[in-house]
Amino acid sequence: MPYGNNRARAVTDRSNLYDDITNKIVAELEAGRFPWVQPWGTAAAQAPFSMPRNAATSKAYSGINVLILWGAVVEHGFATQSWLTYRQAISLGGNVRKGERGTTIVYADRFVPHDEKMRARTADEDARAIPFLKRFTVFNVQQCENLPEETAIQPPLPDHSLIEPRVEALIDAAGIEFRIGGNKAYYMPIHDYVQVPPPQSFFEPINWHRTALHELGHATGHATRLARDLSGCFGSKKYALEELVAEIGAAFACAALGIYPTVRHADYIGSWLEVLREDNRAIVRAASQASKATDWLLSHLPEDVDIPIAVTPRLS
Repeated sequence: MPYGNNRARAVTDRSNLYDDITNKIVAELEAGRFPWVQPWGTAAAQAPFSMPRNAATSKAYSGINVLILWGAVVEHGFATQSWLTYRQAISLGGNVRKGERGTTIVYADRFVPHDEKMRARTADEDARAIPFLKRFTVFNVQQCENLPEETAIQPPLPDHSLIEPRVEALIDAAGIEFRIGGNKAYYMPIHDYVQVPPPQSFFEPINWHRTALHELGHATGHATRLARDLSGCFGSKKYALEELVAEIGAAFACAALGIYPTVRHADYIGSWLEVLREDNRAIVRAASQASKATDWLLSHLPEDVDIPIAVTPRLS
């Protein structure tokens, strides 16, 4: 098949995959549910709240895959956040039980076709890489059998008495100016500082930490850090997208630190839906940027501060 036809088919497949992911997220939001905030700690969510990880490699998933796998854990009532591919289950001496249906996640990367390399060489130009999004299937370890005992064991939950010191250590180590005071929480991009009201202002003290992580997530987008576009004014699509990044990023940071996440800005749901309906890649980009924001923050924790599960920038 000619290269042009292959490329056209790849673009169509990739577009359909983005549509599949976006349509599912939109349906959740329309129903008033937030894929990055699941009903952890209820009968619907038997698994302990943590980042989903690959049971064979111990690597945590990131980006849109976190939202997909969290949703699958709650939908099917799994008691663990550990996943394997069909081949990985076999390589560990086990197998996926007959009749089990897996969960589709995605892998994003770029490649340069041979024809493009030749064209670029002839034209003395840089070759253009083509992004691709590949879907593959994973199974919760509860859908498998005959696995080694240690593979099916869920990592212990973090000691909740350590949660607040971890967040405080993160604030101290991140190098972002952090002010406590006033009656509003916000990040000021022009002057590059975060401000959060004092903990006693919050009905539940843990919400102070959730709020702090949300605003620190915004601060990772500064030009001296991850250089996201923070130019959107209130009510704009850029603003809505950045809020989506901060919301998801705060959920990822909460998961890494053992804190149940909450939605800070549920009133933005209309704006988020508008963005997602217009751009079927927006949720994938937002989740990927949220993972990068969380990775940046956690990378600044002192070595003597333990975190339950590291957020690894792969499979985003």
